[in-house]
Formats: sequence, C-alpha cells, structure tokens
Amino acid sequence: MAMYQIECAYTCHTGNIRANNEDNFWCFGESLPVNNEGTKGICSKIISGNRVPAMAVFDGMGGESCGEIAAFLASEEFGKFYNANKRMLRDMPEDFIDGVCEKMNQAVCRYGTEHHIWSMGSTMAMLLFTPESMFACNLGDSRIYFMDGGKLQQISTDHVFGGTAVGKAPLTQYLGLPEELQRLEPSVTEIEHKEGYRYLLCSDGVTDMLSDSEIEAILSQDMEIPEIVNDLLKNALQKGGRDNVTIVLCEVQKLDTVRRMKEWMKNLKDKK
Repeated sequence: MAMYQIECAYTCHTGNIRANNEDNFWCFGESLPVNNEGTKGICSKIISGNRVPAMAVFDGMGGESCGEIAAFLASEEFGKFYNANKRMLRDMPEDFIDGVCEKMNQAVCRYGTEHHIWSMGSTMAMLLFTPESMFACNLGDSRIYFMDGGKLQQISTDHVFGGTAVGKAPLTQYLGLPEELQRLEPSVTEIEHKEGYRYLLCSDGVTDMLSDSEIEAILSQDMEIPEIVNDLLKNALQKGGRDNVTIVLCEVQKLDTVRRMKEWMKNLKDKK
C-alpha cells in the first residue's frame, strides 16, 4: 500500500480517583507538560504516510511526582529523537527502535540518579509507520491492539512477573531500568499496511477497566475514529476509572489526494 494516510484520535484523562496524571503521550508532535490534567477532550489528526507518522503512550510510576516526570521525560525524548531521525525511521526502523528506546531509558535513569530516586520509571507503547509497514513496540504493560475485520488481537507483550496473587504484578521491562541491572528488550511486531487496519495504544487505565471483548465491541462500531475514542474513555470511566486513562486510536486509510494537495500547498506557503 504505497500511498496511505493515518487518521488518529487520542485523549488523556486523570480518571475518577487519582488527583494527578502520571500518563503522557506523543502523537504527531503533541504531548503534555509534566504537571497536567490531561487533554481537553478528544484530539484528532490526519497525516500522510510519506511523513512517517509516529505515536507513543507512556504510563509513569513512582511516588512523589516521579511518575509524571518519568512519563514526561520519555515523551520529550521520543519527540526529540523522532524529529532528528525521520530518515532512519523510514529506512532502518529497527535501528530507530533501538536508538529511541536507549535515549528514553537514559533520560529517565539520568534523572533518577541525579535526584537520588530509585523507584521511578515508565511504560512505553509506540507505533511507527514506514512506507510499507507498521512497527509496534512496547515495554511494560501499556498495550497495543490490532483490529482487522472486527477481530481484536493484542500485539504487545505484557512485561510483568507471573504468579502475583495480590495487587499489580511488578514490571520486568520499563523505561528507567538501569543497564547494569538488566538489558532493555522491547517487544516488536511488524505488520504490512492494509486499508482499514486499526491500531490501539492505551495505558492500563483502559485495560484494567475493560476486557478485550468489551474493547473489541467498541472498536467494531460503525463510528468515526474520534467517536470511538470517546466511547472507550466513557466506558473506562463508567467501569470505575481507577487509574489515569490514555487512548490513541489510528486507522490506515487510502490517501486523500485533495487533502494531500492542500497539505502540499500549505507546506509550500510555510517555506516562503
């Protein structure tokens, strides 16, 4: 599928219980500051595939605002690396994944070391779109789902210790993991583009509240992408909303040639 565009909608909400927001994201250049109350409603964008779109979700962890800082540092570093290495993403996506994970991890580890904090970190789930394929990559328990023909499939790996009987299982992989203790081993999946494919990134504020079958039913609805994101958020909050909720939903579409011409004219005007 040589000519395509990505329609994306996203939101970030503090939930019903927590006073602070430890989630963050990076989506087409948009992210949140350290101290934030989430997004103002549902955001949406359409971007052509030749701009190698990328997006990511981060769920910070650690007391005394460490979670917010870790998620912010990760999103900030992701944006910096992406903006400086778009050609690498286009031509060598595996190298891009290794590089951006290393930079994000170093940023969180460095802050923790400098401020004598040993319990901060962040999950990471990202989507990278090259001309031919989508690459999904994650660390921790923020999930990535793939939707095709009404069938939902988790394509991320939950990096958690098994057999935990009480509370949340500790993570085995996350940003902020010192290299001398354990090597980062992100899970990576590649899927060739096809019109209509949908991908969902979300923090556990969604998956702790909604089952996979409930998520599948919502994503199968014949609604616009922003409406589906709003419905996911509404259902997660109605089921308890015990954690921060971050949702990024995107769909692979045939390139809108009229929109492409308008985008080209705008870029030409901006360069003058």
